Amino acid sequence: MKFATKAIHAGQEPDPSTGAVMTPIYQTSTYWQKSPGEHQGFEYSRGTNPTRRALESCLAALENTTYGLAFSSGMAATDAVMKLLRAGDEVITGNDLYGGSYRIFTKIFAQYGIKFHFVDLSDPHRVQDYINDNTKLIWIETPTNPTMQIIDIAAVAAIAKANKVLLAVDNTFASPYLQNPKDLGADIVMHSVTKYLGGHSDVVMGALMLDDEDLYKRLWFIYNSCGATPGPMDSFLVLRGIKTLHLRMKAHCENGRRIAQFLKTHPQVGKVYWPGFEDHPNHEVAKKQMRDFGGMISFTVKDAGLEKTFKVASSFKVFSLAESLGGVESLINHPATMTHASIPKETREQAGVTDNLLRLSVGVEDIDDLLEDLETALKL
Repeated sequence: MKFATKAIHAGQEPDPSTGAVMTPIYQTSTYWQKSPGEHQGFEYSRGTNPTRRALESCLAALENTTYGLAFSSGMAATDAVMKLLRAGDEVITGNDLYGGSYRIFTKIFAQYGIKFHFVDLSDPHRVQDYINDNTKLIWIETPTNPTMQIIDIAAVAAIAKANKVLLAVDNTFASPYLQNPKDLGADIVMHSVTKYLGGHSDVVMGALMLDDEDLYKRLWFIYNSCGATPGPMDSFLVLRGIKTLHLRMKAHCENGRRIAQFLKTHPQVGKVYWPGFEDHPNHEVAKKQMRDFGGMISFTVKDAGLEKTFKVASSFKVFSLAESLGGVESLINHPATMTHASIPKETREQAGVTDNLLRLSVGVEDIDDLLEDLETALKL
């Protein structure tokens, strides 16, 4: 089954009681049992709900995995993976990382005795330098947030497998339409479903997709026991959003390409971070493991301090100054004070997250309106 067909149909069948084509919102917390333990696969909606189950089957199909688990947020999904670990375990991760991931690693799980190594993974062989008997997990983003570093998933996966270490890939920026980490050797694929999968900035959710049955059972135990699971309305909204994922991603990529090219030659712009440029670090890796280069772009305002950067960021009319990404509407974000504010300034700047860096989530509006909005804001 091709991607567009999976996006519309995977995991979903006509409702057996009514014939409804769209998966119903099963707004219930509990389920009738004929006798104790004799039920139809549903007992209590923290653990399983028919609407959520349909979504999880669809998510698994999109990432070419056997299992899917939906969580109440991307951070809840990340939290579940970290709960596979024990005191003394070590994790290798990137030095350019979503601020929420950095925060949960350093402020929550580090205090339980888990050690994190933040490494420049643009050269995957650096992973080997940090592997020891205590290494249990490699956690990567690619493209990274916000400087769009490209990490060779297949190369890291080979090292992970050779050392019997789990590899989890945060695939939020690419979406399953552009990249499938499981097919490149990842053990776990993570998504902030809030972003491209939901696609309309109206739901918060996370997900894990994987193949290994034993690992799935361990994660499902955490998922059910800790209870960070989404309700049926959110599951319905994401199922509806996914039906247009392939159409939206094409438009995000087309608009993203035009805007990246515009910024590249603009006199008020310094660096532009977009993996579609031939001079972008690891561009050839991006070409190999991605189907297109997406709608996420970061750039620096040339010779600007914080005041001028704030003024530019606040001057847009079509782009909205806001957290998050991946919706149909275009957003602009100032990572240093918004999404990555939890990372110490020195650490941020070493990864390129400077005070004059702005991140764009390019939406699907008319490209001429987006370009005009950028031109007007950058004239300040």
